[in-house]
Amino acid sequence: MAAVDGPVTFSGGCHCGAVRFEVDVEGPIELSLCNCSICQKTAYVHLIVQKQQFRLLSGSESLTVYRFNTGVAEHSFCSVCGIKAFYVPRSDPGGYSVNARCLDGGVPQAARVRDFDGQNWERAAEDRGRVF
Repeated sequence: MAAVDGPVTFSGGCHCGAVRFEVDVEGPIELSLCNCSICQKTAYVHLIVQKQQFRLLSGSESLTVYRFNTGVAEHSFCSVCGIKAFYVPRSDPGGYSVNARCLDGGVPQAARVRDFDGQNWERAAEDRGRVF
């Protein structure tokens, strides 16, 4: 996937194709790698966007929601193939975290990738200027 310097729309979805979405992104793109229990086990690569930048095109009936710990994050998985292509994150409950690995064409090459210490979530969120 080519570098992104301006506004662009990406398409993506789950493995089986039941869930499809579009997301509008303004470059440069910043991604996050989190080491919390769920992100580490699913190899999730976060692309955080605001609600108005995300459109679910198909598959709402195929989504299953999973909540744990504080219950703020709404983890949506495809009930057919099990892939979590996006979810409502605890760090930004007014937006979405899109799994950059689920974008058609894969992770944008020129994206900046930052680590997030999800094992120490509150401190890491405070360090980023977000307290929840």
